[in-house]
Amino acid sequence: MRVLSFLLGVACLVTAADWPTFRGVNSQGLAPDANLPLEFGPEKNVVWKTLLPKGHSSPVLVGNRIYLTGYENEKLYTFALDRGTGKILWRREAPRPRKEKLHDANSPTSASPASDGRSVFVFFTDFGVLSYGPDGEERWKAPLGPFNNPMGQSATPVLSGTTLLVPCDQESGSYFIAFDKDSGKVKWRVERPDFTRGFSTPVLWKPKDGGPIQVLLAGSYRLVAYEVETGKEVWSVRGLTWQLKPTPVMDNDNIYVLGWAGEADPGQQEIVPEFKEALSKWDTDKDGKIGKAEMTEPKLIKGWEGLDLDLDGSLAERDWTMYQQKRSVVNGVNAFKLGGNGDMTATAHLWKYERTLPNVPSPLLLDGILYLCKEGGILTALDAKTGKLLKTARITGAPGAYFASPVAAGGYIYTTSEEGKLAVIKPGADWEVIRINDFNDSVNATPAIVDGKIYVRTHSALYCLAKKD
Repeated sequence: MRVLSFLLGVACLVTAADWPTFRGVNSQGLAPDANLPLEFGPEKNVVWKTLLPKGHSSPVLVGNRIYLTGYENEKLYTFALDRGTGKILWRREAPRPRKEKLHDANSPTSASPASDGRSVFVFFTDFGVLSYGPDGEERWKAPLGPFNNPMGQSATPVLSGTTLLVPCDQESGSYFIAFDKDSGKVKWRVERPDFTRGFSTPVLWKPKDGGPIQVLLAGSYRLVAYEVETGKEVWSVRGLTWQLKPTPVMDNDNIYVLGWAGEADPGQQEIVPEFKEALSKWDTDKDGKIGKAEMTEPKLIKGWEGLDLDLDGSLAERDWTMYQQKRSVVNGVNAFKLGGNGDMTATAHLWKYERTLPNVPSPLLLDGILYLCKEGGILTALDAKTGKLLKTARITGAPGAYFASPVAAGGYIYTTSEEGKLAVIKPGADWEVIRINDFNDSVNATPAIVDGKIYVRTHSALYCLAKKD
């Protein structure tokens, strides 16, 4: 639990009995809790249930509070609940100056809150960032966007000490921005012109040599490590796919980065000519760009929306270069050594696995085994040291789509399907399904596990579950 102890030192108001952000401490999906229920559901081992508006954000628990976001009647809300009773303590409406385009599977409240134990920080794709105090008083707000992302933003803000880190990757104009968590003033902003849309939540890492804390952000084609306090780029690795949704996981020495994107499975790659060659073929008016009316390739005309990244009606060199990369990369989960300076790909890359890859759920690293949970309820176990396949099979009784990420506590793994089927799995090289619990409601949020309880957010309610005996 090195990552756990490190982050608890960074955020001094957070304790081991808290789940302060998406997937808990440093977004790793691990909890030290034991004596959790194996059987639970809408009528079984329920401590309390609170009806809530729909939302995809995952519950965050710090101190005696639970924080979530949701939307109702086109309005965006942040909620604070009492941890012991589930009672809604306050609800605050966020400004919504626009309504951005979203993928059908996304939500205007997909990013989870983050809390330092006193205040809460939330991000909405249709506004930006807001911070509220313990009693719901607005501390500060920072409008961001609009965003050029056809899927909608969903990465969760991350806290490190006094710094709130907010990734804003999009088709054009990508950037990474850091705020002072108390004043809302911008500490730094790093432009990321070589990144397109991305949805991965950043993770924190403390170098063994005692150097400054770093924040690691996985995006299209690269993972980059920045100094938290300055935004200075320290090191990076290449070899990722063109669209990153899952959040990386780490052990003491390595980081595991999962990425799946359309038309990037093995065998789907193609050689795209250089931009100069494309201009000579299609730039009939010789203005240095390719207009849609000039394009004669049916495939590129059909996929124009995905090529014209800055939406200016033509393909410039950046659009074409990104298209070249997009058609050359291969999906996979990659293992890299942590740390270094500059481009570390050649020496840091350890292994790559390219099959049975999830689209959205983040991987889970537990006792030297990396678990991947994908659509159809397919769970894959890999040896984290070598990438060797240990087992891949269906979670019998829990098929369908998966958006929630697996979490682990008390010697078990918990996976959640969109249909609301929560599987309890005994981990190991020959993992085994112990039980399927059905909530009879859709679930997109990742469960939280803390203090001997499991918190499950469905489309209609938040459940607190524990052994009744």
